[in-house]
This record gives sequence, C-alpha cells and structure tokens, in this order.
Amino acid sequence: MKKLRVAAVQLRCGIEPAANRAHALPFIREAATAGARFVTTPENTHRLDRNRERALAATGPEKGDAELAAWGRMAQEFGVWLLLGSAAIATGSGKVFNRSLLYSPEGRVAARYDKINLFDVTLGGGETYRESETVEAGKRATLAEGPMGAKIGLSICYDLRFAPLYTAYAKAGAEVIAIPSAFTVPTGQAHWETLLRARAIETGAFVVAPAQGGRHEDGRSTYGHSMVVDPWGKIVAKLDHDEPGFIVADLNLDQVCEARAKIPAWAGGPEFVGP
Repeated sequence: MKKLRVAAVQLRCGIEPAANRAHALPFIREAATAGARFVTTPENTHRLDRNRERALAATGPEKGDAELAAWGRMAQEFGVWLLLGSAAIATGSGKVFNRSLLYSPEGRVAARYDKINLFDVTLGGGETYRESETVEAGKRATLAEGPMGAKIGLSICYDLRFAPLYTAYAKAGAEVIAIPSAFTVPTGQAHWETLLRARAIETGAFVVAPAQGGRHEDGRSTYGHSMVVDPWGKIVAKLDHDEPGFIVADLNLDQVCEARAKIPAWAGGPEFVGP
C-alpha cells in the first residue's frame, strides 16, 4: 500500500505576511508532529488584501522576499513538503501573479504554479470581485513530484470551476490535486463541496483543499470548510466551520489506480476539428 499522510491547514489571514506566517506556524508544526508529510495552506496565505493599491505597493518579486524564504526554512525545520497556497508575486508590469509555491523538506522551491483562471464575478448584494485588475493570469499547469514520488497537480481556488484543467492533470497521471482556496461565503455555501467532490470523481484523484475562513482584516469574509476528498468522491476529512485549524488524512494512493480502472471517464472525450 502506498500511503501518504496529508494535512490541510485552515487560516484567517490578513495583510501582514509575517503575522500570517506566525498564524500558520502552530498548525503546521502540529500537523507535522501528527505525521503529515504533505502540508498545505490556503490561497492568499502570504497576504490577503482586497485593497488594490496597498496590495500592489507591498508586493515584490519572489527572489529576495524574506518571508517567502522563511517558509522554505519552515519546511526544512519540520521535514515536510509544504505548499504555500498562494502569494502575490510582482510581474514587473504593474500586476502580480497569484502563485502557489511547493517547498521540499530541504527548504527549496520544488514547484510553482500561477493561477490561470481569475475571479472576475458579480455575486449580487454589492459583492463584486475583479481579480484580473490586479493579477496576471498564469499560462501553464504544473504537475509536481512530491513525497514518495506522488504526482501532485497544482491549482488555486477559482480554477476549481474549470474541469478541463483537472482532466489534463488526470491524463498526466496526477494522484493528488491541491486546491488552496479563499472561497466567498455565498459561493462556498452553494458550490464548494459539490465542486470538490466532482473534481475528485471526474479525475479519480485525491483532492486536498485548504481554505481561508471567517472575517478578515480587509473586511472580506471567506467560507472555510477545508476538506480532503478521495477518488471515489468520499469526504475523508473536513472542518465543518470557518475557524482556523487543520485536518489530517491518510491517502492510500493505490485507490487512484483502482478508481480509474473502474471508471476511466477522464481518458475519453471527442476530438475537435476546425471548419
């Protein structure tokens, strides 16, 4: 049996990266002590700030960022694969990338993923988001090799609604898909669990989804309810609230092959031709 213990850390981050790291630290330490080899945190762990001008002014390149380097040292200290759900990284063109960073137990960046699908929505009741005003979309998917050689597909939050990305990961052999998120409360209540279970079922992969939760320093509210879902769509671990905390789950990676052998839906599909 190929078993991997993972953790999804739920946070309530604000606008100061050092404070956010201090907020996450005890949960990461406890998860590592509980035996987790792959520990994940939510989208916007580094900084969560809806104020565009303030956020852009505070954002720099990845290289030389002392706080990002500190996350690498944390992975090394605890001897875990640590996924920083996302950080804002300056592009040099007036916008930022919303970037996931996967740190190895040696403290180095083993993989990067820039969010492809940006959250431009109008939810009603005065709740509007235009992520593309601040964020430059990523161009490519990232399949990383993590603990025990596990193949991990990286994605972020709103990507969850775009099934072709996950089909591509399944076809590339992903066994685990990470979906660090900061879902709004209305969309979380309506769609969070349904979409996570759908992506797991469609791909025959484990889904690990750490989330932001509660009322944040910038006035935004997020849904929480972090969870881990198996390749058959069963929820194997879940936080049933929006408070900070973490969950741990043991993934039997053999279940990926078993699920795909039973229902290889991701393997098919029509071929498209031009006019």
